[in-house]
Amino acid sequence: MAIEHPRRNFLTIPDFTREELSGLFALADRMKRGVHVGKPLLGRTLAMLFLKSSTRTRVSFEVGVYQLGGHALFLSDRDVQLGRGEPIADTARVLSRMVDGILMRTFKHSDVEDLAQHATVPVVNGLTDLQHPCQVLADLLTVRQFLGTYEGKKIAWIGDGNNMANSWLDAAYRLGFDLALACPEGYDPDPALLARAKTGANVTLHRDPREAAAGAHVVNTDVWASMGQEEEHNKREKAFTGFTVDAKLMSLAAPDAIFLHCLPAHRGEEVSAEVIDGKQSVVWDEAENRLHIQKAILAVVIAGERLG
Repeated sequence: MAIEHPRRNFLTIPDFTREELSGLFALADRMKRGVHVGKPLLGRTLAMLFLKSSTRTRVSFEVGVYQLGGHALFLSDRDVQLGRGEPIADTARVLSRMVDGILMRTFKHSDVEDLAQHATVPVVNGLTDLQHPCQVLADLLTVRQFLGTYEGKKIAWIGDGNNMANSWLDAAYRLGFDLALACPEGYDPDPALLARAKTGANVTLHRDPREAAAGAHVVNTDVWASMGQEEEHNKREKAFTGFTVDAKLMSLAAPDAIFLHCLPAHRGEEVSAEVIDGKQSVVWDEAENRLHIQKAILAVVIAGERLG
């Protein structure tokens, strides 16, 4: 007999309302400051399915679950039968009878949707090729930390229209801040997500990074070739010529602008060493904030922590 669990997934940022996201940031901030000292995951287990390797995602979730009193179970494709062809639906059904929540980091977004459809416990998206919602929420927590708010700010995305760009579109759609993306021809974000974001915020797409960076309060980028795209590196290096975030590009942003990068970074490609290691870079705080925002997400979706 399956155990009854609260049922709420976090697959994309719009799974939470604008008000809930505000409450989530406030909860994460309390956790970061040590004001929230509860153990909402005491006696609970999170299964972490990693079909894509990671540093920040694995460590932040595993540490976060421990700090909230629970147990995290790391499972690669070599540790479960998914690597031998077991359907995701069957894995979802089995895990749901043994754990209290499932995290998945994978390639196809349809995989995490399939998992959520057949699981009876909460499912959290740790990354797919289409979305990286936990990272962008950590980025927004960082914006709040250094700029006070994301409201009324302009955020610039420079580079590939990848899963990060797509989650930034979702965040703009929900929260209404200005978002300017600069992507080379042929590397645009998901067209449906772009169109939806434009209904909720001032979202623009540019071919010239200087146009996106002009007056921006946040300048954000990612590697040109993500995991699984390594064989495209030479092609992408040519396509992204002129898209390096360097001191000259940062000089076009607002005087108090901050630089974000989800990491790992390739200095000399998508960002210069001068920028990522400079005074405007807050990438290490950004990386730490993965821990705090994900603790808040888990407390809400698994333990039913109230927001507000």
